[in-house]
Amino acid sequence: MTTYELNTSNDLIDNPSPRCACVVVVDTSGSMGGTPINELNSGIRHFIASVKEDEVAAYSVEIAVITAGSSVTEALSFTTANSIESIANFSASGSTPLGQATSLALQRLDERKKEYKRSGVAYYQPWLILISDGAPTDNYTHAAQQARSLSEQRKLVVLPIGVEGASMDILNQFSSRGAKKLQGLKFNEFFEWLSASMSRVSASASTSSSVKLPSTDSWDAI
Repeated sequence: MTTYELNTSNDLIDNPSPRCACVVVVDTSGSMGGTPINELNSGIRHFIASVKEDEVAAYSVEIAVITAGSSVTEALSFTTANSIESIANFSASGSTPLGQATSLALQRLDERKKEYKRSGVAYYQPWLILISDGAPTDNYTHAAQQARSLSEQRKLVVLPIGVEGASMDILNQFSSRGAKKLQGLKFNEFFEWLSASMSRVSASASTSSSVKLPSTDSWDAI
C-alpha cells in the first residue's frame, strides 16, 4: 500500500483555514478478512467523499489513516479532504499491533499541531478513531494511557470503535469517553456520522467552542 503524501508546509500557507486533524487507526489483522475489510474499505472512501462535499470541512478537516496488521503502515498522511484523490484498499493479514499504531498516531498528531503553531494556523481539538475487531497483540498499555490522558484533558477526542469480536474492556482503556460497539458491519453509517461530526466541528465559530455531535443511533449498539 502506498502512502499519499502532501507538502504540508506549503498547504498551511496556501490554505490558512482552521484545521481539524482526524487520524483513523484501523485493525487490518487477518480476522478482518472477507466482508469486514471490504466494508471497512467502502466506509473509509465514503467518509472522505462525504467530507469533500462540505465546502468548509473539505478545506479544514485533515485526514490520516494508519493500519495495524502485518505491520503498522501510514496509509494516508495528514491531508485536507479536498486534496485526497484516492486511497488504496486495505488488505487483512497478520496480528493486531494496536499499541504501536496508536503510539504512531499520537506522535503524528503532536507533530501536526506543532506545524499548525509554527505556521500560525488555528486548529480545533483533534480526533483519534480506533477501529478493531479483537484485542491488541502487542504491548498497548502505554499508548492507551497516553490517549486516555489526552482525552481526559480535553486535548484530544478519542473514540474507540469495537467491531464484533472486539475486546471492549481493552478498547475502553484508550478513552475517557469509553468505547462504542458497531452494530454488525455498519461502517458506512459510522463514517457518515463521523463526516457529519467533522462538518459541525469545522463550521464552529470558535476553535474552543463545544460542539453538539450528531446522534449515534444508526450505528451504535450501546
